[in-house]
Parts: sequence; structure tokens; C-alpha cells
Amino acid sequence: MPKIAIDTGATLDYLDGAAGDKPVIILVHGMLGSARVHFPRIIDWLKDDFRLVGPTLRGYGESDPKPRRFSPHFYHHDADDLLALMDALNIQQAHLLGYSDGGEAGLIAAAKEPQRFQKVVVWGAVGYFGPQMRPVAQRMFPATWMTEEDKQRNHITNPDAFALSWIQAVHKIIDSGGDVSLSMAHRIKASLLLMLGKEDRLNPIEYGQRYIDHVPDGRLVTFECGHAIHDEAWEAFQQVVGDFLQSS
Repeated sequence: MPKIAIDTGATLDYLDGAAGDKPVIILVHGMLGSARVHFPRIIDWLKDDFRLVGPTLRGYGESDPKPRRFSPHFYHHDADDLLALMDALNIQQAHLLGYSDGGEAGLIAAAKEPQRFQKVVVWGAVGYFGPQMRPVAQRMFPATWMTEEDKQRNHITNPDAFALSWIQAVHKIIDSGGDVSLSMAHRIKASLLLMLGKEDRLNPIEYGQRYIDHVPDGRLVTFECGHAIHDEAWEAFQQVVGDFLQSS
């Protein structure tokens, strides 16, 4: 995949299914992923109708700088990278699909520069980290859940340090009031589809509804599954997202 240096100081590896005048979709992966790792079925499904641009977020895969770092503002840094990538690729407007951490960054990007996004789809993201998320985040340590493939693909030599850094950032967000992008939600002008699995332990449905209540044009859809809706409930995901992208 190509790599590009952007104005934020990052160099991003990215997928680009460049093709004519097709509408653009920015695909934003979650923790330890990339567009190809997290979205193979989505790419196969949408590639004929859209130009799909899938950045690998800074510090993951072959994107730099490394190692991947987690400050309390890391979602904002990722959002700034997304916007800078659009600038570098001369993408004036796009749709956005973001999963998990990528969904959080996508919500921020859509609020920071609302004129640049037409439709936004996020799942496994709620824009607010409340106290009940603390023990769930804490279970990420130790990082026994991380596979050898995850470590190798993302050049992670100390998985526990990686997990602990993310947990500490999340705890700081919670301790400072929990606002990831909730205070910015009213700025989003794009139509927003926020999706949550009813068994998603990290993202309570009431947090998602709170976010939607602050968005001018948004709706929440829930699924009978966990965090990774696109993997666990593919047919329902495809139906809901497909209808949303085709709607006027």
C-alpha cells in the first residue's frame, strides 16, 4: 500500500481504491487493525461503488511514528491525521465508516470539520467514557488477548506496556469527565448512523443514545451481538449500512 507524509507529522500507510469520480468513503479501523485487517468484507462489498480510502492509524502497521502512543488526547490526534490525509489526497468531501477507536476518531473529525463529511457511520464508539467503562477497560491488562500476528503486524515488543498505556489514557479521560467528543456532537452536520451491539461490554447503549440526542441528524441502531458488529452480525450490518448509504 502507498505511504504519505501528512502535515501533522505522521506518515500513514493507506489503502486507496482510486477510481474516477466515485464518492469517497474513509474507512477507519480499530485497535491493532488496518482497513484490510478489519474490513475485508466491507471492502469487497463497497469497492465497485465507492473509492475506498483506508488509512492505517499512526503507530500501527507500517504507519509512523512508532511506537503507538496513547495520551488522553489520542483520539483527537487520530482525527487530525484523518483530516490531514484528506487534504494530502485532495479529498474535499467523503463519507466515513469508523469502528471502535476508529469510530471515536471519526466522530471527532466529523465535528471538527463538519462540512467535509456527507454521511458518517460508526460502531463500537459512543463519544463518552463513563465510570462503568473503567473495569471493562482494566481487563485489557495483561495483554494475553493479543495474538502473535497482532504483535508482529504492529511491531509491538511489549504487549503489556501497550495495553497499559491505552488503559491509562482511558482512565484519564474518565477521570476528567468522560468527554471524548460528546461536547462537540452538536457540530456534526452529516447524517450520523451510530450502531452498538447489545452485548458490547465497553460501550453501553445509554451512552450511545446520549450522543445521538446531541446530534442534529442522527440515529442509533442496536444489534444482537457484541462489539464487532461487522463480523458478528454481517448480514444485518450490511442491510442497515447499505440502506443508510443509499438514502437521500
